[in-house]
Amino acid sequence: MGRVVIVSNRVAVPRRGEAAAGGLAVALKDVLKASGGLWFGWSGECRKNPDKAPKQVRSAGIDYATIDLDPEDQKGFYAGYSNNTLWPLFHFRLGLMEYDRKEADSYRKVNRDFAEALLPLLGPDDVVWIHDYQMIPMATELRALGAKQRIGFFLHIPFPPWAVLSALPDAERLLRDLLAYDLVGVQTKRDLGGLINCFQDALGLAPDEDGGVRGEVAGVQRRTQLSAHAIGIDTRGFATLARKAAFGPETQRLAASMGDRSLIVGAERLDYTKGLPHRMRGFAALLKDFPEHLNRVTYLQVAARSRNEVASYRNLRRELDQLAGRINGDYAEFDWTPVRYVARALARDTLAGFYRAGRVGLVTPLRDGMNLVAKEYVAAQDPEDPGVLVLSSFAGAAESMDGALLVNPLDAEAMGEALHRALTMPLEERRDRWESMMRGLEEQTATRWAESFLAELEELKLPQQELLWAAPTRN
Repeated sequence: MGRVVIVSNRVAVPRRGEAAAGGLAVALKDVLKASGGLWFGWSGECRKNPDKAPKQVRSAGIDYATIDLDPEDQKGFYAGYSNNTLWPLFHFRLGLMEYDRKEADSYRKVNRDFAEALLPLLGPDDVVWIHDYQMIPMATELRALGAKQRIGFFLHIPFPPWAVLSALPDAERLLRDLLAYDLVGVQTKRDLGGLINCFQDALGLAPDEDGGVRGEVAGVQRRTQLSAHAIGIDTRGFATLARKAAFGPETQRLAASMGDRSLIVGAERLDYTKGLPHRMRGFAALLKDFPEHLNRVTYLQVAARSRNEVASYRNLRRELDQLAGRINGDYAEFDWTPVRYVARALARDTLAGFYRAGRVGLVTPLRDGMNLVAKEYVAAQDPEDPGVLVLSSFAGAAESMDGALLVNPLDAEAMGEALHRALTMPLEERRDRWESMMRGLEEQTATRWAESFLAELEELKLPQQELLWAAPTRN
């Protein structure tokens, strides 16, 4: 195999003074170092009439190439079609989905710009790995320009069935874009089922016995392999980080402020898919239905603000402010605040220490591709006295984390019951549950995820028809 070329909307170019990268970025950088690879994507900068030639730098054995975007293109591509259309759609939130044809055109244009900038950088033996919902059409654009390299795609968010995806105007075109890839990966068996259902119901393409679909794209018959690859974390690295952070000043301050109370901890980006209001209602149900926990437990929710330009996110923030205030108003004592709500990002090592201090990790998204916070919480625990993970059954992580207490986040009373069970769970059961999950985390790390996806992509035989690739008709 030649170089690995990673394509993503944003590029994790190392910068002096930045916090350490998360496990996923570390895993991808390890793969790139091993192959002398390239990471390509948007620079994060917008300017009128940007230079189409990518800016290139090299750092720690990895090449980075980035392009700037026109402000209007970026707005339509990212804030518009990617996050106002595809994000809610793929998370089953049709009521929040907005569609604008001009934004859809910007989405296509930016993917075309990415392809035109990347193609001259590719060697014949390179393997291209494209990431996430912002980049779905990019293989189509690369093939149209004559690219014959192996190209894989991985979707980090859920993949809905056709009954949901069909709400998108021109959804069949988006599905046909996936046929330009040699391998399409998703997080879970459930997402794989949604992907297969879309190919069957929308395009009449059933998978063969090896899990691939065959379809015609621009007059060329191709085969696209479909598979599930669950993302992991740097399990040992995060466990070490949490062990050290437990003695750090932030965790020590938190512990001192808690006294002998138990800590329920959650940490997510502020997003309507994470079920944050539902968590607060579940915590309120715990206090109402199990009053023995009054003044004996505190819920800390970290929710870093994001996408403030989107009205639904501003509304979510107001709702959380109101819920936290209402719960504290109903239950607080002069020396006890039930809910601590932090609406900003915290450093990765600080969070690791807080996870280790938490008797309960509360991770209850309404829909999630995987959710690495759940895995980080488990990895952070003290093996001698581990906490309990309360996890939404709608998170991709629920498929493999059999030691968690699974809940439906729409049922506040059930969440309150699960929190009560977690807070009162005997040590032996907590250890058994933690050990079961930790074994899985040590087996399925972020590095193994990346290696297994690329190994499958490498094993695929490129069809001879690739040599006859014709440019697709543009609509």
